Amino acid sequence: MRLDKFLCCCHMGTRSRVKKDIRGGLVTVNGERELCPERHVDERQDRVCHRGQLCVYEEHVYYLMHKPPGVVCATEDKRERTVLDLLGEDKREGIFPVGRLDKDTEGLLLLTDDGALAHELTSPARHVEKEYECRLAYPFDEMQKERLESGVDIGEERLTRPAAVRILDDKRITLTITEGRFHQVKRMLRAVGNEVVYLKRLRVGPLKLEEDLAAGSFRRLTREEMESLRG
Repeated sequence: MRLDKFLCCCHMGTRSRVKKDIRGGLVTVNGERELCPERHVDERQDRVCHRGQLCVYEEHVYYLMHKPPGVVCATEDKRERTVLDLLGEDKREGIFPVGRLDKDTEGLLLLTDDGALAHELTSPARHVEKEYECRLAYPFDEMQKERLESGVDIGEERLTRPAAVRILDDKRITLTITEGRFHQVKRMLRAVGNEVVYLKRLRVGPLKLEEDLAAGSFRRLTREEMESLRG
């Protein structure tokens, strides 16, 4: 791996910042000062120090993002802006979004390069909870709530699994599901005679979207969050 990329993966700064530090003599490789950002290092064998601090390479990275509307959940797209584009210089080879949110949907999205964890979180057998805020076109009533909590027909072989519904006001609810079928939330509300006009994912399993994390922003998962995901 290139030295400048390695330093970025160790969160020592942006690509431009670490290049400047390397050329300024602030980086050593195996005890020797290295002035070439293009120098390749073995991330598991070489001892790299930045401003005297040992750089510890992490095998995988994990980001919690507040996906904004208008951005697609894809690793690349020739016409649309993707969630990986939002990572900027924090983007690392192999990162992908775990699960999908529609282009017009906002909210919590996990991005990682850890395929095993992604499989665990998206496996139908795990029944990981996903909570959404739904704003609706028409008033929501107890009958619709009961139907959603019993499972509804969305045009597939099986009914949806029972959902958890909390009524916030006459046109706003939270809906918690444990599946990940195509456009599932929108199809479930349509099945009970309503229509979603705004959708925001608030939670995936133990991960919650903080109110102060602005749309388009992201942060690394904490150690506690990682432990809860692997729980």
